[in-house]
Amino acid sequence: MADPPARLLDLTRSLRRVGRTATGVDRVELAYLSHLLTLDAPLLALARTALGYVLLDRAGMQAFYDRLEDVQEWGGADLLSRLPRGRNAALMRAESDLRRFTLARCLPSGLERMLRREMPSGFAYLNVGHSNLTERVLRAVKTAEGRIAVLVHDVIPLEYPAFQRPGTVALFRAKIDRVSRHADLVIYNSKDTQQRSEAQMHHRVPPGVAAHLGVTTPIADRKDLPRGLPPAQPYFVIVGTIEPRKNHSFLLDLWDQMGPTAPPLLICGSRGWNNAAVFDRLDRLPPNSPIQEIAGLSDPALAALVSGAVGMLFPSHAEGFGLPPVEALTLGTRVLCNDLPVLHEVLGDKAVYAPLSDAYSWKATIEEWAANPPDPRATVTFQAPTWAEHFKAVLKLT
Repeated sequence: MADPPARLLDLTRSLRRVGRTATGVDRVELAYLSHLLTLDAPLLALARTALGYVLLDRAGMQAFYDRLEDVQEWGGADLLSRLPRGRNAALMRAESDLRRFTLARCLPSGLERMLRREMPSGFAYLNVGHSNLTERVLRAVKTAEGRIAVLVHDVIPLEYPAFQRPGTVALFRAKIDRVSRHADLVIYNSKDTQQRSEAQMHHRVPPGVAAHLGVTTPIADRKDLPRGLPPAQPYFVIVGTIEPRKNHSFLLDLWDQMGPTAPPLLICGSRGWNNAAVFDRLDRLPPNSPIQEIAGLSDPALAALVSGAVGMLFPSHAEGFGLPPVEALTLGTRVLCNDLPVLHEVLGDKAVYAPLSDAYSWKATIEEWAANPPDPRATVTFQAPTWAEHFKAVLKLT
């Protein structure tokens, strides 16, 4: 398929999350921005601010990317950014800079007119961040004779509603319904996600393509670690937000069973939602507990902990892709994970799988690995999917 006359990348998620620790979805939007900036094809970006929409040309997108990557500093907050109350300073400065970089901007009611004026017929709108997928935006793109491509990372909120924040499930249901009605192409991060997502599309099932996300080996730097880390003895890590789906309670139960001989377990991630019982257990850990909760690590520090661990544990109930174990394998760290189809698809035979119903196998594997640390000189044999492969599969369709 020939390239579209122009691509329009939605950067609303990257804007809204300025100043916060990047999630897996954040990294995907940033990867698309980085890659598309290297291509010669006409390129623009759309972002929703508190007051309306901004349209960026290639130069504006590069300036935004440089600030996201800390190559340049954000400018000061302008007057308009101060009008909506209760917002953090980082977001105010970022919105102000986007207005400085903008090719065009409009109030919400003017989006359709702006796109018809600025975008050529047949342009491709790419939304890869699960943000700004509103009826207004999707209708405006269609009216401006654009084609819509959406990356769906997972439909876990619909499959496991009890794990979600209050009020979010209905919003996510409406979002998937809009994708079902309007998308010309849906991009999925795995075949498993495609199968599960299409089962949730009640209006129509748009054409889809499954392309694993690219993963680069994280750069580890022990100098970034807080004092006292890593532990002197063999230790395990679990990486991810402390929320019900990640199933930290399963590991806390195992460590209770192992008692005083249990190896160190480093819980790396910020506290999330709907998890009061787990938070209470963590708060009641004694000072000499083998379990440590560690939040706010830099990417190099987290990579240092993961690369030095005797194993990563991943008892998650559900995943769309499973970035933490993929990154662990690229660092040469063994992975013990739940027996999920998507993890088999992405990790292949390089991980050890055990269902959550088999706590004995989990405990036995943990004890064996703790007693037999891997050879640090061992060659990494896992071949992670690359962004080049992802974009080769996706961009020929968009």
